[in-house]
Amino acid sequence: MLFSELYQPIEEQAWQRAENIKLLICDIDGVFSDGRIYMGNQGEELKAFNTKDGFGIKALMNSGVQVAVITGRQSRIVENRMTSLGVQHIYQGKENKLEAYAELKAALNLTDDQVAYIGDDGPDLPVMEQVGFAVAVNDAHPLIKRIAHYTTLMPGGFGAVRELTDLLMLAQGHTLGTEGTSS
Repeated sequence: MLFSELYQPIEEQAWQRAENIKLLICDIDGVFSDGRIYMGNQGEELKAFNTKDGFGIKALMNSGVQVAVITGRQSRIVENRMTSLGVQHIYQGKENKLEAYAELKAALNLTDDQVAYIGDDGPDLPVMEQVGFAVAVNDAHPLIKRIAHYTTLMPGGFGAVRELTDLLMLAQGHTLGTEGTSS
């Protein structure tokens, strides 16, 4: 299996869960970024995003899977990055991520088993306990790893999102190519 050759072996049950996904929801800090927040002397905030993750998000959306982000923090940086990738469902400042999840699921008319969520820490737990495919980044808190259906080989901010997008695409019969996407 190509995925296992590229990343790591995956259990059949996780692979089957990935086959049904119509929506991927991502946390931001610790998932799309490495979890560090850089603060300048003038109060400016900086985050680093991995272009491989961006490419994976665009490729996944091109394959027909929708993408959303739910984050507890509010940041123009997140808005700009997600908008540049074409992500239409951006929920920021959501300390109760379960409320945002319920709203998103209802708006898109999806069931729990059609949704994947990738997270790294406590605020992600309530949503991860509900979705059909819960994924933890490699450097997630141990509690998150404990309930995840799959834990990435890559850490947050360093290709974990791309690993998951590759998994979803391969499980759904798509190729990992370069079809007109840039990150």
